[in-house]
Formats: sequence, C-alpha cells, structure tokens
Amino acid sequence: MELFDSIRRRRLTQKGLSSGKKRRTQADGPVAVSLDRSNIVRYSVYALFVVCAALLAFDHAETSGENGTPYASTLSIVLAAGMVVALFECFHPKTAHRNGHVFLVFFCLAFQLASIWLVTVMVDANPALSQSFKLLLIPYGFAPMVLSVLLGSRLGLYATGTGSLLGAFLMPKEAILTYLVMSVVCGLAVVLVTRQVRKRGRLLRAGFYVGGAGVLVASSFGLIALGPLSGGGVIAWQLFGIKIAAAFGVGLVTGMIVSGLLPLLESTFNLTTDISWLELSDLNHKLLRRMQLEAPGTFHHSMVVASLAEAAAEEIGANPMMCRVCSYFHDIGKLQKPAYFIENQGESNPHDSLTPTMSALVIIAHVKDGVDMAIKGKLNPRIIDVIREHHGTSLVYFFYRKAEEQRKLEEGKVEEGLENPEDLPDIDAKNFRYPGPTPQTRESGIISLADAVESAARALRKPTPGKIRSLVDEIVFNRIRDGQLDNCGLTVSDLRKTRDSFAKTLRSMLHSRIDYPRREKQGDGENLQHLSSDVHARNVVSVEEVEEHRRKASGEP
Repeated sequence: MELFDSIRRRRLTQKGLSSGKKRRTQADGPVAVSLDRSNIVRYSVYALFVVCAALLAFDHAETSGENGTPYASTLSIVLAAGMVVALFECFHPKTAHRNGHVFLVFFCLAFQLASIWLVTVMVDANPALSQSFKLLLIPYGFAPMVLSVLLGSRLGLYATGTGSLLGAFLMPKEAILTYLVMSVVCGLAVVLVTRQVRKRGRLLRAGFYVGGAGVLVASSFGLIALGPLSGGGVIAWQLFGIKIAAAFGVGLVTGMIVSGLLPLLESTFNLTTDISWLELSDLNHKLLRRMQLEAPGTFHHSMVVASLAEAAAEEIGANPMMCRVCSYFHDIGKLQKPAYFIENQGESNPHDSLTPTMSALVIIAHVKDGVDMAIKGKLNPRIIDVIREHHGTSLVYFFYRKAEEQRKLEEGKVEEGLENPEDLPDIDAKNFRYPGPTPQTRESGIISLADAVESAARALRKPTPGKIRSLVDEIVFNRIRDGQLDNCGLTVSDLRKTRDSFAKTLRSMLHSRIDYPRREKQGDGENLQHLSSDVHARNVVSVEEVEEHRRKASGEP
C-alpha cells in the first residue's frame, strides 16, 4: 500500500495537483495494536504473575518452615493469585483489554510482593533488627500509589486489597493479622490522598501520611511500645526513634521514588496524570502564544470553551484538567488561515469571494491542519484525538444552506432560459461534513458540545436565562439526533448535568449590566466655570495694595 500511495502522489505532483508530501498521521503500527489487544499476551502476563507469586511463597515457606510444606503454601498462593486475576477481569474489563495497563498493574503487585520477601530476608539476615522491622520496612504504599495516580482510585483500592491478601502468604503466622491491618490502612490512606494529584509534592505528602498511618497501627499492636520508655533509658528511646524513623522514612522514600518514576511510566504506558495536564496548561506554550498574537478571537473562544468543558467535567466526574488543556488546543488548526474564521475577521470577509463549497473546504481543513500542527509540536496523543474528534462528522450547515440557496437561484435562471441546466452545481451533503471520527471519550464529547454551545451563544441578542437554556438544549439534542454522541460514553444523566452546567456557566458570562444614569453636562460645565472664577477671584490683588506694600518695605512715607 505504501508503494501505491507513493506512485499516486508522484503522478498528482507531476500534474500540479499535489505537493508530493504525505500528511502526518498519529497512529500506532499494526503490530503494536495487535500486541496491546492480544489475548495471548494478556494471559501470558497473568501466568507470569502467578508463577512469580508462587516462587516467592515457595522460597519463604522453605526458609521459615512455618506454613507447612512449601508445596502446600505454593498451591495456596496459586489459588489466591488466580482469584486475584479473576477479580481483575470481572471488575476492571476496560483496563483488562489494554495489555500495557495489565502489565503495569501486575508488575506493581509483583514488585510489592518482592519487596515484602526482600524485607523479610534482610531482617532475618541481620540479628540486630527485631521482628517488628519486618512490618515497619515494607513499602505498603507503592502499588496503591502508582495505580491510583496513573489508572484511578478504583485500581488503587484493588491493589490495596490484593496486595494485602497475597502478601499475607509471605509473613510469619504471628504477624499476619498485624500485616493485614497495616497494609489495608496504609493503602487506603494513599488512595484517599492521591485522588486528585496536581503537584508532585502531593506524593511526598501521601508518603508522609502512609508513615503516620503505619506508626499508629504499629503502636496499637505494640510494635512501637511507649511503656518501656519510662525506665528503659537511652537505648529504649533510641530504638523507639529508629522505629518511628523507619516507618516515616519508608513512606517518604516511596513517595519520592513514585514521583521520579511517573514521567517514565507515563511515556512507557501512554498515560497522562493530572500533574502532566497541569504542566501542559501553561498558556506560554508556543502554539498558544502564537494564537494570542495571530488569532486573538480564536484564543478567547478556546478559553471560554475550556471554562465550559471543565465545569461540566466536574459535574459528571470526568477529567476536568484534560478537558481544560484539550480545549486550549482544539482549534490550533485555525492558525493556518485565521482570517477565514468569523471570530478573527474585521471589516472584510474572505468568504465573500469564494463559493460555498470552497468555503466549506477551508473551514473543514482546520481539523486536519490542527492534527498536523499537534503532531509536529509533539502534543499529547489525547489532545490530538480531541482535535480530530471535536467536530465529529457534523455538517457545516451555514455554507450548506448557502449552497442550496444559490442552487435555487440558478434553477430559477434555468427556468427563465438564462442558464444551461448542465451548469447547475451538484450539492452533496458529504462534501460539507467534517471527516470525523465522532467523539470517542466522555471528555471529547464534552468539548465537542462546549465548542458548539460557545459559538452559538455569541449570536444571542439580549441573552436571558430562558434563551440560554433553550439554546443549550437545542444544540445538545441536535447532536444526539445526528449521532455525534453515540460513541463517547455520555449517559442521559451525564448529558442532563452537562446541559445544566453549560446554562449556569453561560448565564454568569452573559449577564446583563446595570444601566448607570448619565450626568448632565451643562450643569457640570457651570459648576466648573463657577469654581474656576472663585479661585481666580481669590488670587487677584489690586495695584494699590501692591504699591502700599512696596512703600512700607522701603520706608517711604
């Protein structure tokens, strides 16, 4: 296919119908897509995780000799790991269909189990450390923190529960209950603190909270005892301080490691956290700076769309930061021909000299131009998806209607014998539709609606709450009837909340102003004249007074 495409482009170039350049595309190769969706790869990851857990349990049982025969312990953890995999398939089907995400989830769980095994081996090898350090040195927050930040709170809770269950097979019998409580409490603390992480310092705070939760649970189970401090002397206080420092230190180090690993994990697994979205929201980005200078109307439009989309995303539980950032960049393709879009036009309109079909082509081209610029600027793939999807396959209705009106005029001339019937233009609605695809995510659907609502709201004359609500409802229902929202995942409840949010935001933006009364100019002028004359009168001195003052100063009679 590449060979045929290159030959076709070469022929078009020779005829002067093509530049010979291939448009940039943002698409994964077929091999990468097949590997990411392959069932064989997914089940291989599951099997590898079960084998890893079995090996760790076998080694622990063989070394400690507490949990019966190594084979019995291995069989138990294999059954538990199988249950963990089954729960993942049942309750997280969307994540389970992306092998990259599957690998991330079970790699974090495997790392958590390996760290438990390693801590146990280190404490057993060091006689100076008491058995309580087997519980104090475990990084309980690693897997819940990584998965909660990258894949959401539900995966963080899943990591907390499954990590606690499987880790119990690697602990001494007398410490299993304590371990389960500490693991669950610390995991829940991490998930609660990292629900909305927009700064990397928040991860260090989460690590601090994990340490604090671990200290409280350890104190409740007697691992960190306060009683012996009264008569234990310096050694007891030193041991107490070491245990406290170990619990807090492991939590803080976990937060630092996760903070450092996040950029690598995001790029490897094609994920974007709120931290990265916040960094991308900088309005000093070169494309946004260029938009402010070359297309100020489009820039203002994008800011308003961002406010509408962010507020709606907050209402329905979508990603508000993603909506804001993607709204900033969704119309960057207009930078190629800013004067052809009404928000950037002055007194002249370039479309007056174009046919409706040509005008529609110029308007539609801003989507492809935006994708080109986004790929060249190495923007986030999700931003590129929103640029491609925010108009879906909708109709450029203004120029389509204008083309139909021109055809009716031409038909009238044909009936009068002034035109040839063969010269009538063919009006095909497909030529006036955007190439699509339709929005594929909830965030993309919200931005698509916000873009249409903002554009239409500019044309409202004397906006009232009733007019604004009617406009929002009409646009949303038209998009539904046109099938533009079929694949974005927005439910009826989501659309109702979105319409309410749009109407509320637009009411605050398009509110009326108080009509202040004007001052009477004539009265103001008279007052100023009167004031000026008074000041002037106070500053005038007669000639006689000046002469008398001179005589007194010189001593003359």
